[in-house]
Amino acid sequence: MSNRIANLVAGLAASICLIVPGFAEAQVRALSADQGTYVDTVELSKKAELIVLARVTHMEPVTPANSGSLSPVHRRYYAEANTRALLYGQNGIGGSLRYLVDLPADASPSAADLTNKDIFLFASHVPGRPAELKLVEPTAQQLWSPERESRLRAVLRSLVSPRRSAPVTRVRELAFVPGSLAGEGLTQIFLDTKKGRATISVRHQPDNRETWGVSFTEAAGRDPLPPAQETLEWYDLACFLPPSPPQSAYVSGTFAAKQQAYSDYRMVLASLGPCERS
Repeated sequence: MSNRIANLVAGLAASICLIVPGFAEAQVRALSADQGTYVDTVELSKKAELIVLARVTHMEPVTPANSGSLSPVHRRYYAEANTRALLYGQNGIGGSLRYLVDLPADASPSAADLTNKDIFLFASHVPGRPAELKLVEPTAQQLWSPERESRLRAVLRSLVSPRRSAPVTRVRELAFVPGSLAGEGLTQIFLDTKKGRATISVRHQPDNRETWGVSFTEAAGRDPLPPAQETLEWYDLACFLPPSPPQSAYVSGTFAAKQQAYSDYRMVLASLGPCERS
């Protein structure tokens, strides 16, 4: 590594976001540039001051002595790239960029070398260094693909929408009310979110069919629908609903009604599926 690059690495290393000290090795997973779930894309986008589509022009591993704090399953790389597009950010950036990124330590040299490949960077400016970026997490880089670009642009449109939903902060109340026919009934789960309130409704029909939906407004719609997978509405439920409601939230009068409300709550969680992060 040349002295010029070594000096740049030292400056970038001083500002890079690092893994939390004391994080157990078993809890740290190596994240390669071609990985990344929908949840990863949302959470990186929410943290980023800048989201850049760039083409890597140079990469080289940073010597351990210059790597600073580093997770045990990663190796740090110095990278240079040319800007192709600024997808998000109020302040412009230059055509040439420099940054540090962590890639799996066990990756082959060819897998770790992203030269001439297009990537997304989730980053912020380095004060006083207009050509340098600080990734919001040491691994906050994703390989470009048409599918990833489509997903990222959809996430960004949703995040800036004035009508977007918000993460759940509390299960306030839930109750089951039986209907007039056998097998009929309604469970309502009232939620607090970071923007207001939301309601999940689970309807039971006499033929044992059950349907559910959510409304992110004060008043639940007549026939609310469940959120589509890989949308912010899905994310705000799947990633923030607790595994079980607090006991204080149950307002049904009978034990059987409380059990039905709990069963419906668990059905909703199963229908949403896991909140997968890399």
